[in-house]
Amino acid sequence: MIAIEHLRHIDAGPAQKARERYRAGVIEPTSGAAPGFTQANMIVLPRDWAFDFLLYAQRNPKACPVLDVADPGSHATVLAPGADLRSDLPLYRIWREGKLAEETTDATAAWSEYPDLVSFLIGCSFTFETPMAEAGIEIRHITDKSNVPMYLTNMPCRPAGRLHGNMVVSMRPIKASRVADAATISGRFPAVHGGPVHVGAPEEIGINDLATPEFGDPVRIEPGEIPVFWACGVTPQAAVMASCVPFAITHAPGHMFITDIPDCAYHA
Repeated sequence: MIAIEHLRHIDAGPAQKARERYRAGVIEPTSGAAPGFTQANMIVLPRDWAFDFLLYAQRNPKACPVLDVADPGSHATVLAPGADLRSDLPLYRIWREGKLAEETTDATAAWSEYPDLVSFLIGCSFTFETPMAEAGIEIRHITDKSNVPMYLTNMPCRPAGRLHGNMVVSMRPIKASRVADAATISGRFPAVHGGPVHVGAPEEIGINDLATPEFGDPVRIEPGEIPVFWACGVTPQAAVMASCVPFAITHAPGHMFITDIPDCAYHA
């Protein structure tokens, strides 16, 4: 990974313009937005739960690769100076007692309920979609202008403190002849989930119907294509639900925080 301080010369205009759109209320899945800039999942928790989650992420780095942790009470990140984590994502989820209470385009009001919220930004597989597309691998949900399908699996994460839950995965149909290429390209980005966790046979990981994802939208699977599954940064939301966390703010699945950091910074 390239040190962040060495990237300040890069023109982050596309990322900043995307965040401006979202701050103005535009709602859209961010896959394909600001190509070349790293995207991040987000979970925000009261300080009392922050250590449990940091330990949970450390124990489950494939699903929860942490890119940044903000100071308690802060809504800023070193990954995008000047950005506001309360308003610069296209869609947020507010959780209460482990249940989804609200979706909103601006989390400022909910953020004010706790003075010591700690924000975690977690690597997102959208980051390696650009190099995959540049290699001629079709990203179906981008082609069809839909959200990536995400599924809750039967694969348990390692518990930490009060947190437990199963891994969530994202799925992309890949031509059989290109699966190895997709695995190689994504494997070069371990900080944003890295290579696949499963290929084919969705029933083996507890997915009974690819047409009914728990999060996102179903996508076409053409003849000769194989479903390929990557660990997903919605996994923390599964832990919020399974663990009945009293309060949390997250991104809505597929609606990420776009950073000023180029994808190449996380190329291993």
